[in-house]
Parts: sequence; structure tokens; C-alpha cells
Amino acid sequence: MLHIVDYGMGNLRSVQKAFEHLGVAAEITTNPRDLATADKVILPGVGAFRDAIAELKRLDFVSALQDHVASGKPFLGICLGLQLLFDVSYEDGEYEGLGIVPGQVVRFPPQPDLKVPHMGWNSLNITQPNCPLFQGVAAGSHVYFVHSYHVVPTDKSVIAATSDHGGPFVAAIARGNLVATQFHPEKSQKVGLQLLKNFEAQ
Repeated sequence: MLHIVDYGMGNLRSVQKAFEHLGVAAEITTNPRDLATADKVILPGVGAFRDAIAELKRLDFVSALQDHVASGKPFLGICLGLQLLFDVSYEDGEYEGLGIVPGQVVRFPPQPDLKVPHMGWNSLNITQPNCPLFQGVAAGSHVYFVHSYHVVPTDKSVIAATSDHGGPFVAAIARGNLVATQFHPEKSQKVGLQLLKNFEAQ
């Protein structure tokens, strides 16, 4: 069973509906114990890092998420769900993340005429062409972003795709069973559905 983590800060129904469109059952869960038996886990998210990590801690999801990734079973983070995987975020302060992927979350630097948040469609530069998540996805495909912060991994080899907003930034990471996207596959039409289909097939 595929489980979508509900900690009060995700567009859960949109993700669930995207899988339903693919004919895949996806269960929304508020119970961290469900992750121990889940075949695959998705951590979505929108909003502030501080509030999200506080809710994950309050609901006892932290160790459950860490254990699922460590088990080798497929895991997908989406948008804030990508950022939460990292050691620390500097969004409106300094906040400790899940510590699953070494690195930090930083704001786009101020530049003339650069709009923040980065919102809308942007193209992908796939840097891990053999990544299972991107099978059947053409280079330069457009996906949908909404974010003011982006991740900076310590180990650059985890970067699976980049995009550009005033300079290159990490659009997706992949490391073994773990994949995560800064963009929203569930809002990215055919390309996004292909990504979710690829994840479900893992």
C-alpha cells in the first residue's frame, strides 16, 4: 500500500487524486505506525518549514519517516516534503530538519527583477538520466513550482535534476530508494503523472 503522510500541511487530496487517475490506491494517514507496514511513502507539503517540522514532531512522524527511508522502501518527498529531508532550514530563522539528507535549505538570493516566490512552469535539466523517476520524461520538460526556498545538498551526487531561477537550483534529488522534487508532480499534468507512475512502479 502507498501511504501519503498527513501532518496538516499538504495538498493531500491533489496527490491522492493524481494516483487515482493512474489507477493506484493511495491511503492518507495521520498515524506514524502505518509507515512501518507501508510499501511506499509520500511526504507532501506546502507552507512554512518551522510549522511543518513542529507538526511532524508533535505527531511522532520523525522517527517513522527516518525508519522508512532506512528500510530501503521507496520514498517520495514533494516541495516542502523535499526540504524537510535536510539538516537545517533558514526560513524565517534556523530550524532543524529530519536530517535524512545532508545539506541546508536557503532562500533565493535577492536579484533585480527576480520574483520570489518562484511560481509557475519551468523546465527541467535532468542530471541523473538513469534515475527511475525520470524514465520516459524528455529533457527540458516543464513542471510546476511554487517556492521561495531551495535545497543545497552537501553531496552534489544526489542532485537528479535542476531548474533555473536567477541561476540553477535543485529541482529534484535521488539517492537509492529516496527521491524528492521541489516541484509539484500532481500539478504538472502529463509529465507529473509520468513521474508518479514511475514512482509507483519502483
